[in-house]
Amino acid sequence: MSTSTSTRPAGISLLTNGSGADRAFFLLRTVFVIAPIAFGLDKFFDILTEWDGYLAPWINNIVPGNAHQAMLVVGVIEIVAGLAVAIAPRFGALLVAAWLGGIILNLVTMGEFYDVALRDFGLLVSALALAALAFDRDRPAA
Repeated sequence: MSTSTSTRPAGISLLTNGSGADRAFFLLRTVFVIAPIAFGLDKFFDILTEWDGYLAPWINNIVPGNAHQAMLVVGVIEIVAGLAVAIAPRFGALLVAAWLGGIILNLVTMGEFYDVALRDFGLLVSALALAALAFDRDRPAA
């Protein structure tokens, strides 16, 4: 017995209809809107972790203010990146990828948190995959 897509919740239809590329685009876009905004907001509340400890000393020495103030700026940038993915995923995904590259550089030069840097490398590659899918979606059909 087949189920009509009109009886499925909208989220289920998005995951079961369309091409694999459409589904991958939906999943990647969703995560790269939610995650940067959530992490950005948490820079103001420190619920997930104390973010100041993730800033490399050399970066702390070149940015104005202290590590906490720098992390507040980081939070704003992350929120903007998530909104950019929501509004213009082609460019927002590239912004997120570049931002993740900066985070990786920061963590590796600290000589700590290599596990987080490796995870962020996987996220960087995923953001690039989202950008590739987004650029393909905007191309006219042949």
